[in-house]
Amino acid sequence: MSDVGSTASPGNTFEGIALGCGNFGGVGSSPEFFGHGIAEDEAYAIMDRAWAEGIRWFDTGDAYGGGRSESWIGAWRATRKPDGLVLTTKVFHSTTGSPDDTGLAPDRIRRQFESSLERLGVDRVDLYLAHAPDPATPLADTIATFESLREQRLIGAWGLSNFDLDGARKALEHGRPALLQNSFSLLDRGDDADVLPFCREHSIAYVPFGPLSGGWLTGKYRRGEPFPTGSRMTQRPGPYERLVDDRVFDGLDRLREEAEARDVSLAALAFAWVLARADGAVCGPNRADQLDPVLAARGLQLSDDDAERIGRFFE
Repeated sequence: MSDVGSTASPGNTFEGIALGCGNFGGVGSSPEFFGHGIAEDEAYAIMDRAWAEGIRWFDTGDAYGGGRSESWIGAWRATRKPDGLVLTTKVFHSTTGSPDDTGLAPDRIRRQFESSLERLGVDRVDLYLAHAPDPATPLADTIATFESLREQRLIGAWGLSNFDLDGARKALEHGRPALLQNSFSLLDRGDDADVLPFCREHSIAYVPFGPLSGGWLTGKYRRGEPFPTGSRMTQRPGPYERLVDDRVFDGLDRLREEAEARDVSLAALAFAWVLARADGAVCGPNRADQLDPVLAARGLQLSDDDAERIGRFFE
């Protein structure tokens, strides 16, 4: 195989820990944060450590940091020449911040995909995801485009991100997604009742993002104390404001006690809980040392009974 994103052949199964690169040069796909987020030198340090620790799957998106995430991964690849890197990227949001340039229309997908290949410095990617549903484009047309890219061997497989059960069911009518990537954690369990069983039934890998709920499951937020400077709650608190609740703080206290009894960090235990419930997880460290709990979680085995009991801490 030529100089491509991976020499691996993962087929239709994606499992394990992926390095989330969503904050490289920004904060996710939010245009107001393009050029902010993790600086390039720290992004390199994070990728270096992840690779050294055996994490072979990097997850990005075309609009992360306005394209900076893909570009920095491409530059890192060019200098490090990693053998066996598995790449995921995504399409839907605007790389320029223009509200008129979003969605999953076939022509737009192909245009955005070509730009992703150029930034990443590859001629294929292993996994290509619809980053969000597009009500303006028939899902059948989007999936037909993904299937065409797969048949041309430009992608290894395709999947979905931020799709609910109804969206996943509709997708299955037109093709077979390899993976579903939604938000999931001890504090975000909306997929527990229906999406997770659906994925198991149809052999769709479920590899969520947000396993630490924007830092809430690291223990950095304390009852009655100000939010740490520079934390998610001081930058983009919207998705997590609902967590400022005594019930959540009570659950965090119980989780902290459980972690101390196991001699692991609260974050490691929370991450291990997701690994026990899903097929893997996307980690999103802002510094290289924040990979520590992720690496610790790899060696922490939770039984089904353990996972069920820990899950009840937040009920």
